Amino acid sequence: MRRAAQVPVWLSILLFAGGSSLVGADEIRVAVASNVVGAARVLVDRFEAATEHSVVLASGSTGKHYAQILHGAPFQVFLAADERRPRLLAESGRAVEGSRVSYARGRLVLWSPGESLVDAEGGVLATGDFAYLALANPRLAPYGRAAKQVLENRGLWEALEGRRVMGENIAQTFQFVRTGNAALGFVALSQLEAPERSMGGSRWLVPETLHEPIEQQAVLLADEPAPRAFLEFVTGEQGQAILRDHGYEVP
Repeated sequence: MRRAAQVPVWLSILLFAGGSSLVGADEIRVAVASNVVGAARVLVDRFEAATEHSVVLASGSTGKHYAQILHGAPFQVFLAADERRPRLLAESGRAVEGSRVSYARGRLVLWSPGESLVDAEGGVLATGDFAYLALANPRLAPYGRAAKQVLENRGLWEALEGRRVMGENIAQTFQFVRTGNAALGFVALSQLEAPERSMGGSRWLVPETLHEPIEQQAVLLADEPAPRAFLEFVTGEQGQAILRDHGYEVP
């Protein structure tokens, strides 16, 4: 019996989102880091309303998107959660020359739906008044890497080894906390501050002195007018205002 052909995950996402045809004259395929997908949906709505183009978003961890791009995923724009992967794509010639740009600066938050669990200094991490702590996989997700750096700076990475729950990306990490599978977790400020979904609970806005800056960069992967127009919209006045409204600092 012949085995059915295996369809790559990125191809399944694009097929689901874009219908039977992956390529349309004005269709833009965008790989977007999980932390920014809420803002990206608003960006897409405003961009599509102002132009004749349509945008297909594929969300996931920056590390996975990077691997997919290296293996030929047909994305035209990459909105990453760090500066490293866009830089590597630019240095290897896989990105359009001169297109790498910073579009946002993310902030890390320790958050719990519980109203009093997380204190203003993050002291709960040391007191251990919780069963599980969620964070994104540091190998794949820049926000997870920042969370690991915070725990290392506090001398708690090893101490919390049996109580850490790792999400593949920051979206899954957020769900772990929101659904109660973890009492608290390191999430993106943008996940709590979106105008359409302001979250309560208790939080600690992590000082940036405890981790490397979360500098979010983008690159063009196809030198075509429509993808370039979308990236220019993201980095333009209207796009930057949308990102600011979703909890990001902007360049």
